[in-house]
Amino acid sequence: MTTTTVPLLVRAAEEGTHSASPNPYLIGAIALGVLLILLLALVTFGNGREHS
Repeated sequence: MTTTTVPLLVRAAEEGTHSASPNPYLIGAIALGVLLILLLALVTFGNGREHS
């Protein structure tokens, strides 16, 4: 690399990219929904079993 490209690469690495990332609340809501559905399925299928 030449001495002129190094500062350009450093500047580009510092700025980074501003890509659109998914909303963390949306990801959390989806994860919560999946877990609640799994919990509901567990409780539903476990109703016919005797307790130990």
